[in-house]
Amino acid sequence: MTDGEARPGAVRALTWLLVATAAATVVVEVLNYRYAPEHGYGFAVRTGWALLRTLGWLILIRHVRRGRSGARAFGLILAVTTVFAVGRLVVPRTGTPPLPGLAGFAVLTALCVTVVVLLYRHPVVRGYLVRHPRRLVFTRDGIGLVETAPKRAPVAGWVLTARVSAFTYSPLILVPCLVAVGELGERPEFLLAVLFWFAAGVAASYAVLLSTIFLLRGRPFGRRLLIWVSVAVLVVDLPLCFLLLGLDGLVRDGAPLVAAVLLTFWSLWRASRSATPAGDAERRAGQAAV
Repeated sequence: MTDGEARPGAVRALTWLLVATAAATVVVEVLNYRYAPEHGYGFAVRTGWALLRTLGWLILIRHVRRGRSGARAFGLILAVTTVFAVGRLVVPRTGTPPLPGLAGFAVLTALCVTVVVLLYRHPVVRGYLVRHPRRLVFTRDGIGLVETAPKRAPVAGWVLTARVSAFTYSPLILVPCLVAVGELGERPEFLLAVLFWFAAGVAASYAVLLSTIFLLRGRPFGRRLLIWVSVAVLVVDLPLCFLLLGLDGLVRDGAPLVAAVLLTFWSLWRASRSATPAGDAERRAGQAAV
């Protein structure tokens, strides 16, 4: 289907739903800023990270409009991380959350859940999101962009979900690390710990990249390597969150990383289940239903 052809009604509805979700992200952030009792450095870092989700939703809209096969995995990770990124700003350090912030967060959560349900459960949307990116090719008519399927065997959807989820490890580590930088003025003795934390966040991105390369190529040890990388980031990040940011930082910044790791494990388990004969039959039945 080209960009000029009509899209199914469910896809158009999903597109407008994504637009509403992107707008809701901004509105909830404004409400949080308006009613927050304090606006310190850590609040600014976490707010900036949450607002970056708006750009992510716009990218997802583009993928959905073009029918990209990776839109489902990207949408799932974006929805989960948006809920955590915004949710940790609703609850103040002390006192009860403001009612407007809670109401906005409830609406945003409902929108994210609806997006995930449409991406993974609606047959029309699933049947539409099957296209591959266009690549520059040389033909007898000249040079042009043509949709090209990858040369290797198609990658299972849950493998892509695990890959996208694992790539969130690095930013989820670096955000609390940047928050801890603002605490160094009062506790300069933790400078080495912060530097180690930053290095661990950067190293996590390379470790995930290496393990997912083997995972996408179907190497058996790729899955085990990604599991060990996931465990390692928890072992490093959670104690540093507690040491440098306290229990509040452990809950606000550690919980999103734990959720990302659990989603990676779940995706790997579903991918391994799909690789069994029973999983193959289930997948073929699902494709026939679409």
